[in-house]
Amino acid sequence: MASVLSVLFAVLAALGNATGTVLQRIAAQRVPPGDAFSVRLIPHLVHSAAWLGGIAVIVVAAACQALALTLGSMSLVQPILVSELPFTLLIACMVSRRRLPAAGWAAAAMIAAGLGLALAAASPYERHSYVAPGVWVLTLLTTGGVMTLCVLAALPRPRGMARAALFSSASAIGYALTATLMKFSTTTFEQHGFGAFLACWQTYGFVAAGACSLFLLANAMESGPLVASQPALTLGEALVSVALGMLVYGDQVRTGWWLVPEGIGAVMVTWGVLLLPRVRTEDQDTPAT
Repeated sequence: MASVLSVLFAVLAALGNATGTVLQRIAAQRVPPGDAFSVRLIPHLVHSAAWLGGIAVIVVAAACQALALTLGSMSLVQPILVSELPFTLLIACMVSRRRLPAAGWAAAAMIAAGLGLALAAASPYERHSYVAPGVWVLTLLTTGGVMTLCVLAALPRPRGMARAALFSSASAIGYALTATLMKFSTTTFEQHGFGAFLACWQTYGFVAAGACSLFLLANAMESGPLVASQPALTLGEALVSVALGMLVYGDQVRTGWWLVPEGIGAVMVTWGVLLLPRVRTEDQDTPAT
């Protein structure tokens, strides 16, 4: 029952994140080019109703994600967030009053089927909840270092695919780190109460990591099209989260012949994620072709 609820809350988190992404992109498109990756970006976003609405939705999504992580392993919850991509495109089509063609529906179905196949075959589970201090140091240094390299590589580049993909990759790593810290905090709350939750540094760590990731995502949305930023965000967050789940919490998956359906599912998800942002939508008042 806990696994079922974990999956349900993970899907709700993906839906909320997708809604927030669409609203953030609407707000980011109105930012002057010279204000990107600057403190001047913040006033533009704070005065945007779309951005504030996106933040509100993302907060609700974070609560759903926290519940999902409390009930299930990172290797189960985080890959489900890949479904954020088809949700994002569907919501974007609704907002812009466009129709998603058959190719888009096929790519979305491929992602859903691939996720189901891979997770059913892997049957991931968490081995322990205790994390040694040295593991936290390694986790923070590695994720922080790679995020810094991505940002430094993005800054000199003009607006376009590469800049958006680099900022989005940094954001993906940040969100994976956020989930890793959040899981520890929510488990602490469940086992030891609210006081212990407020006392552990991971609580403030996941808030800081989440805020940083949100800022990087806003820059990714401002820097280039979804075809560049969304696959890097979606696949990057899932892959890094699974790796961190194994490193930090000792997550295990089934091996042996189970690797075959797991691999097929992973290929289906990757293929769908790469195809979906390239789908050209159609105006609703234009007949489908």
